[in-house]
Amino acid sequence: MSNLAVDPTGPDATASWCCRPLGKEELSAADAERIAVMFKALSDPVRLRLFSKIAAQPAGEACVCDIQDVGVSQPTVSHHLRKLREAGLLESERRASWVYYRVAPGVLAAMAGLLSPTG
Repeated sequence: MSNLAVDPTGPDATASWCCRPLGKEELSAADAERIAVMFKALSDPVRLRLFSKIAAQPAGEACVCDIQDVGVSQPTVSHHLRKLREAGLLESERRASWVYYRVAPGVLAAMAGLLSPTG
């Protein structure tokens, strides 16, 4: 049974999750690969800060103009946001000249479930 299905092939990749904590059963090679994509995307400090800024927004989404102050240039912020989208962690929507980001549905609960000792 698959714990996680992430299609990292495009900018509109989405996460679809099951409910098995990592310690409940051995991961298949495919599941390990999919989960590693997610953790690899979050392993960069800038990406982790951007993801955190978006996840902490009361409205559930953030304009790139409001989250780009992470100590790197705007093109680098765009690169990191693209990597987070490709990993299935974020969704984005262009409105006029700005792009708004939100955490993909189910991602936070799925990460908590993966890391939960009880499930």
